[in-house]
Amino acid sequence: MKTFNTKPADIERRWYVVNAEGKTLGRLAAGIARVLKGKHKPIYTPHLDCGDYVIVVNAGKIRVTGKKLDAKFYYRHSGYPGGLRKIPLREQLDKHPDRVIQAAVWGMLPHGRLGRKMFKKLKVYARPDHPHTAHKPTVLEV
Repeated sequence: MKTFNTKPADIERRWYVVNAEGKTLGRLAAGIARVLKGKHKPIYTPHLDCGDYVIVVNAGKIRVTGKKLDAKFYYRHSGYPGGLRKIPLREQLDKHPDRVIQAAVWGMLPHGRLGRKMFKKLKVYARPDHPHTAHKPTVLEV
């Protein structure tokens, strides 16, 4: 008996499209991160990027529970003293709904070279249309 070891040549990438309308943010992000990592495949290897491409549409129509719309904040800093800015989730969903899903998924991926490579396979759009129809993506229920 021999142990199977995945090689980069063995990896086949597929494209999936996810409709985010009415889905809870954290559960949606966890499902997307799973596909980006490749954990849904039997050839999953932790040190290789085995994952597939994920297209998220209707990002502005996600759902959050509780008081998160007003209590959850996104922080950024300009680098200058007193340069901390915070934006509530409600405002971020109005201005940049794609960044909400991207931030949630990024938090569930490895934070290094491999995680950045996985994150590049995520495409998020606020509207129901996307420019990746040539790849013939499969609908994925997360």
